[in-house]
Amino acid sequence: MALGLAAKKEIVAEISDVASQALSVAVAEYRGMEVAELTDLRVKAREQGVYLRVVRNTLAKRALSESKFSDLDSALTGPLIYGFSIEAPGGAARLFKDFCKTNDKLNVTALSIGSGLLGPEKLDAVASLPTRDEALARLLATFKAPAEKFVQTINEVPGKFVRVLAAIKDEK
Repeated sequence: MALGLAAKKEIVAEISDVASQALSVAVAEYRGMEVAELTDLRVKAREQGVYLRVVRNTLAKRALSESKFSDLDSALTGPLIYGFSIEAPGGAARLFKDFCKTNDKLNVTALSIGSGLLGPEKLDAVASLPTRDEALARLLATFKAPAEKFVQTINEVPGKFVRVLAAIKDEK
């Protein structure tokens, strides 16, 4: 079914808006997948905070041209499904990686985290990026040992200060 100019503009605006909020994009070819498989992928995407969309490549190129994902332009060929990670930088890559384990018809063709085009060989690296909560937990874990020492030092300082004052008073 042919899309009118107004519908095309609406799609471009929607994808542009999503891309402006996204942390990363994963693009995969879905040739040969059944409707039930795509529906299952969409359900999993909603659960993981990933925006999925099948859109014409010409419209996607136009929508992404002014975004930090404009580097994807050369990789947009064939029947593609676009996954935009909204909540975690590795969300879409993780979704596609997990789905590919049970469905060999989904083939990741390109990734972008806003710093250049990444090939499908980088899927594992992008999928392993931590979520916000995981990153904060890792950061706090690095502070744990120094923080414990800091608290211990603060607790010891008043006692040492009192002893020094007492020693000064005794000398007089």
